[in-house]
Amino acid sequence: MSLDKILSIGGRPGLFKLMTQTRTGFVAESLIDGKKITVGFRNNVSVLSEIAVYTLEEELPLRVVFQKIQEKEKGGKTSIPHKAEKIKLEEYFFEVLPNYDEDRVYASDIKKIIQWYNVLHDHNFTDFSEPIEEENDASEEE
Repeated sequence: MSLDKILSIGGRPGLFKLMTQTRTGFVAESLIDGKKITVGFRNNVSVLSEIAVYTLEEELPLRVVFQKIQEKEKGGKTSIPHKAEKIKLEEYFFEVLPNYDEDRVYASDIKKIIQWYNVLHDHNFTDFSEPIEEENDASEEE
């Protein structure tokens, strides 16, 4: 399972795994309680593989931020809860990503990133490496 199958759905807590597409939307399964829900195309849905974090130089893909958290925590869960005080969250995130743009990355964003990392860790999703595209492999063989 890769980050392009993991979703954040506006108005719903936690993360969801994309199960199947329907005519009017798709079916997703909650990683928190395992319940399946139907989501319409009108819902605000973000695919984790498409999310990036602002740094002073560039936008860093979320998977790279997760890798940096994983390195800091030596493969474990975060040492700080996502409900910690704003200043503690910012200090922690500064340790993980010292060049993040403090004007464009809010405490609420840091809170979500920490929460998402811990949810993924709880579900043994710890491979944040870049996905290998099958099309590139096929074109190289030709």
